[in-house]
Amino acid sequence: MADAAAPILVVGDLMVDVVARLDGPLVTASDSPGRIAMRGGGSAANTACWLAAGGADALFVGCVGDDLPGREAAEALHATGVRTALKIDPSRPTGTVVVLVDPTGERTMVPDPGANSALTPMDLPTHEFAPGRHLHLSGYTILNPASRAAGVAALDLARRRGMTTSVDVASAGPLAAVGPDRFLDWIGDPFMLIANRDEAAVLTGIDDDPVAATRALTELCDQVVVKLGADGVVRHDALFDRTIRVPAEQLAPGELIDTTGAGDAFAAGYLAAWMRDEDPEDALAAGCRLAARVIRKVGGRPRG
Repeated sequence: MADAAAPILVVGDLMVDVVARLDGPLVTASDSPGRIAMRGGGSAANTACWLAAGGADALFVGCVGDDLPGREAAEALHATGVRTALKIDPSRPTGTVVVLVDPTGERTMVPDPGANSALTPMDLPTHEFAPGRHLHLSGYTILNPASRAAGVAALDLARRRGMTTSVDVASAGPLAAVGPDRFLDWIGDPFMLIANRDEAAVLTGIDDDPVAATRALTELCDQVVVKLGADGVVRHDALFDRTIRVPAEQLAPGELIDTTGAGDAFAAGYLAAWMRDEDPEDALAAGCRLAARVIRKVGGRPRG
């Protein structure tokens, strides 16, 4: 177990989210009315922000471009209380993703990783990797071939320095494209794996029983948490051979606005409570509460 007061290192992606909320179905080859907003994003950066907003000592490690969006992104992280170890790449723009949100709140993303692809093992702040601390890695860093070495190096260094580790799988589509066996080989044996229903199905081949998929994944790591959307979350602990299921926080009609970043917020709420050694059910519920906060608004951050 990591020290509850110790820093949490979050390594991975930072993006500018261009969120387009559609008023109705997407009309191809024509206009689709909607509302557009720009927000800070990136799975790892979102999680770091929610950790810091909850009082944790969060250090974000990533890369931005030498441009206005990159400078504004750094300012937004600092304003939320996140410490940063940012590489500035002069040759690539800050990463951007267009997020299409349909009237049900579901989203489709069109990402351009930009400067995220410039992150290398040499950019890791090795002095911050120390016993008792925790490393949380965004799966996007592993799924991106250009930054993969940085993600693998971060996990390896954390293990050698006596840190606990967690990996958020990130996205079922890119995961299926690279293949589950290769992904699992790259991440090695993290203490904790966080996935959603679709990602767990890709990793295990079990697409009709998320509880069975969760249990199967604990053959590879000590603890697996699988997010089930409106059906809540399930966790299996290999050490105690114990499965726990917690319901999602209920939303009133009309409260579901945008699911962007809900999983990132869940990870922050759960990790912070887990590091405080809270009861597993309470830790899972803390993650669900933060996820519900995100869903009720546009954007995946506490602010900006």
